[in-house]
Amino acid sequence: MRLEQLQAFLAVAETGSFQKAAKQCGVTQSTISRQIQALETELALPLFHRAAQATLTVGGDCLIDRARRICREWNAAISDIADLREGKQSELCVAAIHSVCAYYLPPVLQTFCNDYPAVQLRVTSLGSDRALKVLRDGLVDAAIVMDNKLLTCGTGMVVHPLYSEQIHLLMAATHPLHQHDAVPWEAIAQYPHVIFKDGYGMSRLLQEQFASQGLELKVSMELNTLDAFRGIVRQGEFLALLPQSALSDIGNDPTLAVRPTSPLQLNRDVVLVTTQDRLDIPPIRRFCTLVQDMLTQPMTTFPPATNPLTPERLASESVMMSQI
Repeated sequence: MRLEQLQAFLAVAETGSFQKAAKQCGVTQSTISRQIQALETELALPLFHRAAQATLTVGGDCLIDRARRICREWNAAISDIADLREGKQSELCVAAIHSVCAYYLPPVLQTFCNDYPAVQLRVTSLGSDRALKVLRDGLVDAAIVMDNKLLTCGTGMVVHPLYSEQIHLLMAATHPLHQHDAVPWEAIAQYPHVIFKDGYGMSRLLQEQFASQGLELKVSMELNTLDAFRGIVRQGEFLALLPQSALSDIGNDPTLAVRPTSPLQLNRDVVLVTTQDRLDIPPIRRFCTLVQDMLTQPMTTFPPATNPLTPERLASESVMMSQI
């Protein structure tokens, strides 16, 4: 059964004439006759009483409502595809790691909303591995995540590098390790850590880093919000290794301290991931272009290791800033 056969059937049923149906469909009468005959052969029943006016048989009456629904659905699908091709989609769904949502995405989202006011943005903060899974499952249109080549190498996946940022050590300002300008990994391994939950790229990155150095990562707690990390670390006992963008405003908190690691500096690569077919859709293509244009190297830098972030220096700098 072919769509044009159903369309011919409906045209004859509506006009009561093979000749009028041919004119309505823009084909010859013989073409309409062949399509109806082929449909009747496939169904093994006549569909019309062929007289001065073509009228439905019992078989034709059984088919008519279903044929109308099939053709309506086809026309709706054609219209929806045309709207999608022209950028008339109702929403755009994005999954991104927390630090990107908090620090880098807002100007992208504002610009996109100005460009496509009719498209509703849905942004979800997820760990990298989870974000890539929902992208592969078709639940989001783009993901901004830590690079994970094992999850981004599938057919049709498109990966755009965005930036690389350092991983720093967060601790309470009273923690013994705050005396270091740069903290050795062996010393870091001596203390309990809070890390992101399983499914977050940071968790995987830290486990790999400690294993590569023959060290054990002492995980005491798993969290999934940056505020929770700060609250726990502020208590004095725990350490947290976090990306630079997640620590950009720590200098305003004299109860916390940030240090680089030594001798090896750990970095994470942040990428934009989507699929090739989605880049054919104008709003998605525009969003991805904005992300690539606006999410460059992290804007925040930390003071040199020789000038540690002590509570006394922070208080001094706060006074200086208030005088400017």
